[in-house]
Amino acid sequence: MHMEDYSQLLKILLEEEEELQFTQFTNDMSFDIGCKIVETAKQNHKSITVDIIRNGHQLFHAALAGQSVDNDDWVNRKSRVALRFGHSSHYMACLLKSNSKTLEQRYLLDPTQYVATGGAFPIFIKNVGIVGTITVSGMTSEEDHNLVTSTIRQFLK
Repeated sequence: MHMEDYSQLLKILLEEEEELQFTQFTNDMSFDIGCKIVETAKQNHKSITVDIIRNGHQLFHAALAGQSVDNDDWVNRKSRVALRFGHSSHYMACLLKSNSKTLEQRYLLDPTQYVATGGAFPIFIKNVGIVGTITVSGMTSEEDHNLVTSTIRQFLK
């Protein structure tokens, strides 16, 4: 990807973060969103793990057939990136790629604890900030990201 392509993509991802904000985020909302992500994955014959946390409390977790404890590790590492930087893990992956850097090189972060690849999206509460993450693992970086964001978009309509 060329630098101007990264610039455009990063702008789109920032706009998406502005768009996809909640006014509140309840346990019931977590369950509904998690179930919708699972349903969509099943309809598309995709094997995923989905995890939703709010303030360090795991509200939803599901692993479809074909997933393993490794996917739980990917979920946790992606989620840490979104929580630490206040951006989707996909945004951070694109930002780092645009600068030809890794998290370890740029921020001295342990790659066993953090991974910049798509799939973790911050739960933004308007006028509050980030309270958690919705994370998917099991597909490509872009597919994981798009499954989360498209589900949030549907839910907010």
